[in-house]
Amino acid sequence: MNKERLAAFTDAVLAIIMTILVLELEKPKEVSLAGLWDLRANFFAYTLSFFWLGLMWATHHSHWQKVEKVSEKTVYTSLLMLFLASLFPYTTSLVASDFHNALAQAMYGIVILGISFSNMAISKSLKAINPDTHFGLLYNLTNRSIFIDLGIKAVGLIVSITVYPPAMVYAILIAMIVVGIDTVVHGEG
Repeated sequence: MNKERLAAFTDAVLAIIMTILVLELEKPKEVSLAGLWDLRANFFAYTLSFFWLGLMWATHHSHWQKVEKVSEKTVYTSLLMLFLASLFPYTTSLVASDFHNALAQAMYGIVILGISFSNMAISKSLKAINPDTHFGLLYNLTNRSIFIDLGIKAVGLIVSITVYPPAMVYAILIAMIVVGIDTVVHGEG
């Protein structure tokens, strides 16, 4: 498959998913500041999901130009990543509607971790067919930021299931910030 065709398909699916996220936002019972404040968990879950997907898309986009070839394995791992990403509106709405529910938070975290692992599989398949290319943050399996990110998310999932359900969304937010800082400080990306 042509790399541009795969990139365009990925862009289109992610754009649709990000659009569906906003459609899932609950409307306030009363249009007032108090009514909007009551939906703060809704807005937080939406914002976190939107920016997490947006940052993933931006990283894909900025490093995709370095890709010379894609393999069939890259196509299938990309489909897996998009399938998992398509669950974002659903899991985001579960978290938004019951922010302190451990199962909702766990499902959200499992989707996030699944996407992270599928991005690692995409990386591995791209590196196999483009061995001399450095892909930056998303595609560099030796990048310490990836393991920091996965570690924070894994701890968030465990804490979410066992002690404090909202730990998952907070772990994702913290991971985004820490990885961003780590990338700037260490110049990986």
